[in-house]
Amino acid sequence: MTPETIRLDGVEKTFGAVRALAGMDLTVAAGECLGLVGHNGAGKSTLMHILAGTLAPTRGELTAAGTRVGGQWSTAAAQGQGIRCVFQELSLCPNLTVAENTRIVHGSLRGPGWKPRARALIRAKLDEIFPGHGIGADDEIASLAIGKRQMAEIARAFTVTDNPLRLVILDEPTSSLDAVTTHQLLDYVRRETARGTAIILISHLLGEILGTSDRIVVMKDGRKAAERAAKDFDRTSLVAAMGSEARPGDTTRAATRQASNADLMVRAVPAAGGGTAFEARKGEIVGLAGLAGHGQTRMLLQIFSKDRAEVAAPVAFIAGDRQSDGIFNLWSIARNITVRSFSALRRGGLIDLGREARLAEEWKSRIGIRTPDVDNNILTLSGGNQQKTLFARALASDAAIILMDDPMRGVDVGTKQEVYGMIRQQAEQGRTFIWYTTEIEELSHCDRAYVFRNGAISASLAVADLTEEKVLEASFAEAAR
Repeated sequence: MTPETIRLDGVEKTFGAVRALAGMDLTVAAGECLGLVGHNGAGKSTLMHILAGTLAPTRGELTAAGTRVGGQWSTAAAQGQGIRCVFQELSLCPNLTVAENTRIVHGSLRGPGWKPRARALIRAKLDEIFPGHGIGADDEIASLAIGKRQMAEIARAFTVTDNPLRLVILDEPTSSLDAVTTHQLLDYVRRETARGTAIILISHLLGEILGTSDRIVVMKDGRKAAERAAKDFDRTSLVAAMGSEARPGDTTRAATRQASNADLMVRAVPAAGGGTAFEARKGEIVGLAGLAGHGQTRMLLQIFSKDRAEVAAPVAFIAGDRQSDGIFNLWSIARNITVRSFSALRRGGLIDLGREARLAEEWKSRIGIRTPDVDNNILTLSGGNQQKTLFARALASDAAIILMDDPMRGVDVGTKQEVYGMIRQQAEQGRTFIWYTTEIEELSHCDRAYVFRNGAISASLAVADLTEEKVLEASFAEAAR
């Protein structure tokens, strides 16, 4: 019988009146990849924080490597048992280098010469997981794009010095990775479990869960809603177990959105120049694709700041890196929704608080933000619900052009389907969406897409050509001239 790496019995966790976990039972065996899925707010991240020792359960029992753990469970105890966690919000210190962040989790890296050892340790693991990663051990974290920060944190979690490595928790690990680095990581997960390491994989990308996991647990409302071998699920049954209805992607487009004579809303020249300019017309959904870090976010920022860009209407920006660029973490959920609409909410020079409250409640309902009270602080929400708040902020505003910087990070499949439908509906009403995504499947919701390479546009693809093969081919091609 394969030994258990971790076991939870009847674990509960409450935050005031909010019950995040309601008696959760879970076991993970050595060498097993356990897929964990559920809608935003189902309790997945809370459960992972308890396993990692960053939260204490309100009640229940935890057993690690066959030993029942009492009140002494902590981050240090979890690390001593060989448990590591890559959090959805990332936990690297931005003012330290990649090597210095590696030192934080390895107490044995001390004394003279610790830094060369840390450099060698993290460089070797990055090379093993992400060949061609382009990350230097002495790079400061704050200087790295979010995808490279995610790669550095993943690699750090798998490094080993004096403590064993028994369980690695990956909470939305591919949310900022492109198709190539995602394949590299999932291939490595399979190799690592074959060596006996247990892995918990949390993802809203159901193809990753079905293709990588040995067993899948579905959570709903802080409880286990379903559990069976991965081979006994398909996408439809997995979505149904989560409490949603699987719907095929809508690949049909309104003809008016493809008309070449529609009003030109945006024209921009990529920072790297080249012969192809970016254009978006009224009512279009235009994708930005290609390997991460090749100029897609830079293009969005150019449009937002009107730098080398002609922009014909007000703009709203939905950030993918919500912690750095999206939420106001001292404000309420309501104020985070309404901040883009302050000018429309004024009466006599002051904000009409009644109108503001109604706007926040309307968009909480329309986009399904899970909270008992929109006056709660934004940080009381799960990561996915924080991202929904950023969508609500943009869509509630007067912006005719919506810029989206890989915005579906950590958003559950049911909400994604609702948001996709909302985007199509808003586009048919004349709004223009410019959408950078690292998820190839999401390009099927676009009318066309520009592929970026080295800061320039290497291809413009019609909807019929928006396949992973065509996008990757253009990602490695020379820029169009």
